[in-house]
Amino acid sequence: MVGLESPDDAAVYRISDDQALIFTTDFFTPVVDDPYTYGAVAAANAMSDIYAMGGQVVLALSIAAFPPRLPAHVISEILRGAAEKVAEAGGVIAGGHTIDDDEPKFGLAVMGTVHPSKVGKKGGARPGDQLLLTKPLGVGIITTAAKGDQADPAHLDGAIQAMVQLNRKAAELAQQVTFHAMTDITGFALLGHGYEMASQSGVRFRFELERLPFLEGAKDYADLWLFPGGTCNNERTFEEHVTFQAIADEIQQLLYTPETSGGLLIALPPAEADRLEELFRGAGQPVWRVGEVVEGEGVEVVSWLA
Repeated sequence: MVGLESPDDAAVYRISDDQALIFTTDFFTPVVDDPYTYGAVAAANAMSDIYAMGGQVVLALSIAAFPPRLPAHVISEILRGAAEKVAEAGGVIAGGHTIDDDEPKFGLAVMGTVHPSKVGKKGGARPGDQLLLTKPLGVGIITTAAKGDQADPAHLDGAIQAMVQLNRKAAELAQQVTFHAMTDITGFALLGHGYEMASQSGVRFRFELERLPFLEGAKDYADLWLFPGGTCNNERTFEEHVTFQAIADEIQQLLYTPETSGGLLIALPPAEADRLEELFRGAGQPVWRVGEVVEGEGVEVVSWLA
C-alpha cells in the first residue's frame, strides 16, 4: 500500500481486508549522556513512524553498533531503556543484531498494524484543513546546547520528557476522527516535514508563529545561535520552498532545526479539528492548532505581530 513511490514515514503492506502491516526503522548516535534515557529516546523515535502512519506497535528488533570497550552495564542500560519503552507501547523486542563500531549507534526496526482504510499518509491535505501539532518544538537545539554544557538542566529535563513521550495516544485519538494527512516531526524539522506533506498534497501550509509551541529554553538558545549542523542542512534543502513574513532570523533557524521523537502533525477539516481538540482535552493530552492549509505550494510562516 505504501512503498518507494512516496516519501512516507513507513512501508505498509496489506495482508487482509481489515489488517495491514507497517514496517519502519530508525537509529542514531546518543542525544543524551544517560544510557537508559538514550535507549528509551531511540526506541520512542523509531516507533514514532508507526504512529505517524496511524498504527500501533507490535514487534521490534534492536539495531545496535557499540564500541568493543563500552562497559557491559552501559550497553545493558541502553537495551533496558528501549525494552521498557517498547513494552509501554504494547509491543515487545524479540531480538536484533549488534556490530562493533567506534561510536555508539542504537535504534529499532519496528512492525505495527493498522486498518487499511485508516492508514495515515503525508499526502491528502486539502485547502481549508487545519494543522494540529501534538508536541512542542525545540528538542534539537536544547540537546545541542547540552552537549556544549550550556543548557539549563531543567530545560534538558523538559526536552527529555518530550522525547520519551510516545505518540501512541495521539495516534489512537486521531483514529477517532477523519483526518486527511499526518506525519511526525523529526530530522527534517517542522518546515521540512511540513513541506513534504504540502508537496505530496499539492497545497500550501501556512504556520502561524504565535501558535507554535516551544519547549522552555528553546528560544533562549536560538538567541545564542546554538544551532546544530542539521539546521543548515535543512535550510539548504528546503529554503526554496519556504517563505517567512516578518520572522526573526533566529526563529527561522529554530524552525529548520531537527527534532528527535517529535509530535504528530495532522491535517484535517475544521469540524474534525474541533472534535480532535476536544478528545485531546478529555484525555489530558496537549495539542496545538498551529496553522492551516491553503491553495498554492510550499510552506509559509506568518506572524500576527507583523
